[in-house]
Amino acid sequence: MPLVRTGLDRLVLEAPKQLRGRAVACLCHPASVDAQLVHVLDRLEALGADLRSLLGPEHGIDAAAQDMEEVDHKAAKATGRAGAQVHSLYGDDVESLRPTPEMFGGAELLVIDLQDVGARYYTYVWTALMATQVALEAGLEVWILDRPNPLGGEAEAVEGGAVESDFASFVGWHDVSTRHGMTLAELVAMALEELGAKGLERLEIWECEGWRRSMYFDQTELPWVLPSPNMPTFETALVYPGQCLWEGTLASEGRGTTRPFELFGAPWMDGAKMLAALDPADFPGLGLRPLSFKPMFQKHGGERCGGLQLHVRDPRAIRSLRSSWALLAASRRLFGAGLVWRTERYEFVDDKPAIDLLAGGAWLREMVDGGASIDAMAAHELEGRERFLARRQPFLRYE
Repeated sequence: MPLVRTGLDRLVLEAPKQLRGRAVACLCHPASVDAQLVHVLDRLEALGADLRSLLGPEHGIDAAAQDMEEVDHKAAKATGRAGAQVHSLYGDDVESLRPTPEMFGGAELLVIDLQDVGARYYTYVWTALMATQVALEAGLEVWILDRPNPLGGEAEAVEGGAVESDFASFVGWHDVSTRHGMTLAELVAMALEELGAKGLERLEIWECEGWRRSMYFDQTELPWVLPSPNMPTFETALVYPGQCLWEGTLASEGRGTTRPFELFGAPWMDGAKMLAALDPADFPGLGLRPLSFKPMFQKHGGERCGGLQLHVRDPRAIRSLRSSWALLAASRRLFGAGLVWRTERYEFVDDKPAIDLLAGGAWLREMVDGGASIDAMAAHELEGRERFLARRQPFLRYE
């Protein structure tokens, strides 16, 4: 066995009789595997569960869909099991994100097994939160099979401040820091408590065994299974909390390449010029290299782009949010109007720029446009960060 056992690994070892004959619904995706790479659905069937309903988050149960791509029920059914209903929890409107009680197919137990990557924007935690709320309200038991936060969980590595109430969205459904340092189960439990959810006595969390808050994914000895199409490696997850901010611009965040988020750019960007203007102190744990690339799809698909690639040197030193603030600021300073903020619909929101939803408020866009320093950006986030650290403390389950 690996150094760390996930909630699923523990379930297989400790609950062989608790599931036999029980009517079960399961919220899962391809990364819902145990240490032997056996999927949770196969394990539940082997344990004798009566699978009534399968629920898929953004990207679908099979994670074949790209970001913000509607997954309809017909597409979801392609990954179904005999006798089980299959439902998508990522459709064409915000109402599609929350299951209806009927979607549980008469199950008495909802099992949730999703791999999060430790950043507020990653939508699986909010899908898990909403599914848990509806299941508890409908009288079901809920088991969350917990998994390690790939980015660790120590307080010093938490980045980002508050989500202002007017800027809540599917990339920030609840007020948490951007790099939050919590496991999915910890975060769901905190949000449920703070939202005053009922039926919490029917929520059971299967904690990881052997995981400590100081541990990053590469120390767990667990297999990395990409949880979404553009999260291929642990290194991608390390830079994602900051680099996802490029989604709020018309520059490419590297989708359509083999290294999404680790590289970024645009036809108007000069990577060498940008590199020369950056302060190395803003990039702990990272090396930067100018490059050219051509995305095969999405932003600037088929166009030659200039930009930079972020190379991971010391995973534990990386502070991706600060680094990406510095990259955005340099882009505005060096290339002026070339840096355009995205205004198209983003995660079901039409009336706010995507960058504001990602940042949790208009402050980042305004500070970048106003030429503010990176220290000033960090100072802006400090109070919200400290409040979050205090709020999360009672919900931390691991040493």
